[in-house]
Amino acid sequence: MTEEHAIRVRRSALPAPPTPRPALPNVLLLASDPRSAGVARDFVREYVGHPVPYASTEHVDICLLVTSELVTNSIRYGTEPGDLVRLVLDSDDDRTRVEVHDPVRRRPRRRPVSARRDRGRGLLILDALCPDRWEVSDRPMGKAVWAEVKVT
Repeated sequence: MTEEHAIRVRRSALPAPPTPRPALPNVLLLASDPRSAGVARDFVREYVGHPVPYASTEHVDICLLVTSELVTNSIRYGTEPGDLVRLVLDSDDDRTRVEVHDPVRRRPRRRPVSARRDRGRGLLILDALCPDRWEVSDRPMGKAVWAEVKVT
């Protein structure tokens, strides 16, 4: 067996390289409508599996909950009818970042827990799920609220 033939035999024994997956968009514009939270969750569910195909179900579930909180709060407190909310996702081997932009600069604020209200728990949820991994920043036309979910 010639050396060239031996190299071809060894190469043919190697598994074929994985077929690259087409990149998915990582930005979604949403109407200021309560139903947009569901659209955002569907988008996140589809997106996270591409850059992080081995992400656990728990990781995806936490990303979905964080997305629901950020989008719902943005629509409820950061928009008026006709405004748009922008959802931006970014994932790598360590974390998934969920970022929501809205046109209002007013920052979210913590509220005391109350059994009388069914609202006002969003920041508590972010603190629990993304400790020290979320922030609010000003943008030229509003604000961005982001949170990073560690890959589990």
